[in-house]
Amino acid sequence: MSWGSELWDQFDNLEKHTQWGIEFVEKYTKFVKERSEIETNYAKQIRNLSKKYQPKKNSREEEESKYTFCKAFLTTLNELNDYAGQHEVIAENLTSQIIGELTRYLTELKAERKSHFHDGRKAQQHIESSWKQLESCKRRFERDCKEADRAQQYFEKMDADINVTKADVEKARQQAQMRHQMAADSKGDYSSYLQKFNQEQNEHYYTVIPNIFQKLQDMEERRIERIGVCMKTFSDVDRQVLPIVGKCLDGMTKAAESIEPKTDSKQVVESYKSGFEPPGDVEFEDYGQTMKRTASDTSLSNSREGKEKPAGKSKGKLWPFIKNKNKPPPAPPASSPPSPSAVPNDPQSPKQHKEPLSHRLNDFMTSKPKMHCLRSLRRGLSLKLGSGPEDFSHLPPEQRRKKLQGKLDELNKDIQKEMDQRDALTKMKDVYVKNPQMGDPASVDPRLSEIGQNIEKLQFEVQKFEGWLAEVEERMPSKSDSHRRSGLYETQNNTTVSNNCAQDRESPDGSYTEEQNSETQVKANPNPNPNPNPNPTSSTPEFDDEFDDEETLPTIGTCKALYPFEGHNEGTISVAEGELLYVIEEDKGDGWTRVRRNEDEEGYVPTSYVEVFLETNAKDS
Repeated sequence: MSWGSELWDQFDNLEKHTQWGIEFVEKYTKFVKERSEIETNYAKQIRNLSKKYQPKKNSREEEESKYTFCKAFLTTLNELNDYAGQHEVIAENLTSQIIGELTRYLTELKAERKSHFHDGRKAQQHIESSWKQLESCKRRFERDCKEADRAQQYFEKMDADINVTKADVEKARQQAQMRHQMAADSKGDYSSYLQKFNQEQNEHYYTVIPNIFQKLQDMEERRIERIGVCMKTFSDVDRQVLPIVGKCLDGMTKAAESIEPKTDSKQVVESYKSGFEPPGDVEFEDYGQTMKRTASDTSLSNSREGKEKPAGKSKGKLWPFIKNKNKPPPAPPASSPPSPSAVPNDPQSPKQHKEPLSHRLNDFMTSKPKMHCLRSLRRGLSLKLGSGPEDFSHLPPEQRRKKLQGKLDELNKDIQKEMDQRDALTKMKDVYVKNPQMGDPASVDPRLSEIGQNIEKLQFEVQKFEGWLAEVEERMPSKSDSHRRSGLYETQNNTTVSNNCAQDRESPDGSYTEEQNSETQVKANPNPNPNPNPNPTSSTPEFDDEFDDEETLPTIGTCKALYPFEGHNEGTISVAEGELLYVIEEDKGDGWTRVRRNEDEEGYVPTSYVEVFLETNAKDS
């Protein structure tokens, strides 16, 4: 069906229809643009979601990312980020392949339509102008014919009248002849112009207008075809990213399937294993041997009791970090048989409260084996505030070994990088030496010197950390030591406990200590027992300097609590707002001040929670 032959008289309607077609293209372009904006915003939201749940650097989340389920979640976030990238690709392709193309096509389409309808209007104006000229010729011919008829009638009338002179008759005859000639000329002009108009009209309605309408039809069909191509591209843009989206989803599925509960459980052991040995069996305390004591044994025990009496200020060194500070220390794992003077009614006997075994075990499990005194506690508190020693001595043996090994691996990688750079620069220098036009060999020397210094520094660090690692590995108990120690405890439980067994765990001043572990630094006992009768088979345990009894520190000032502090952590003390306390140790830069309430209650409080008033002349508390 051709518009030229079928719609030759629908010029205005075709103009409206083609304008509607252009508006439809603009509408579809707007639709695709909004879809692109939705894809862009969706991709942005997905990226923000992925970024929001990414583990922060130097945070606990980064440490927890070693578990398989955390790695799976991290992989899911990364795949989700790639998934968002595919939606960005959709938005970009929609913009470039559809929106951009349709925008350019719309400009061309409007110009083409305008040109076609301009030609159509020009043809319409021409045929209308020809029609008006034809009408003018027709009217002139009609007027001339009427004038000729009137002149002929007048001539006939004058010729019939006998009273009219021949001159008037001749004049009338000539006038009639002139009018007839004018009518004949008008008839010829009208006839020729009518023939011309019919030819132009035929050409207008059968050639010019059909050609213009055919161009409009072709333009409209191309517009419809372009819309169809864009609609197909609209779906193809999504289909093109489906394989990659499928890979992202497959990656998420694979990450979920890679979760291994057993591996995560093993990782918990690797993360928190301290390397300390569990406590041995509690030895049997045979109080029935009191009846078998001889007089010499009793006198010896009395002499020892006198030695133990002044040592009452040792406030439970075996259990320094029980959470209840006012609670008396539990009984030591083993004790010597009491002397006859140590009967309950004897005023010289020390007053020790025997607690149930379950309480002592609970207290041991809640205590921290690494921190043996307040100085170790301060070191732990400073670690919580974000600082730690370079040798990782604040960590348990096993964790310290892992940290040192990891540090060594990092240093070795850095050394390897520096050596690779040195080798590359050396080769470059050799090239410069062989080909001076390529560069100055001396320009490489400063960088080589700098790299050499860096390697020396890194090697020094490696030696330092290797020394610390060797020290830790030497002190860590081996499996054979664990079996031997467990066998020792079984032997002690199967034999009768004697004085010698008790003396192995009892210090000369009457206090009790734990067995020496891998982290204890041993030093000589400054106050040896003057009694030269120890059992040669027994070994007197030596004390760590952190276990030694510290003299009561003098007060150096007072402080007032600005805010209440609960003091739940070990080594701290709870204070109330407005309470006055004695300051016995200033803040050493770790944010904690050591204070005392009375002789038995002292601990650390945050420096920012108190107002300190230091005294010029400090007095003893």
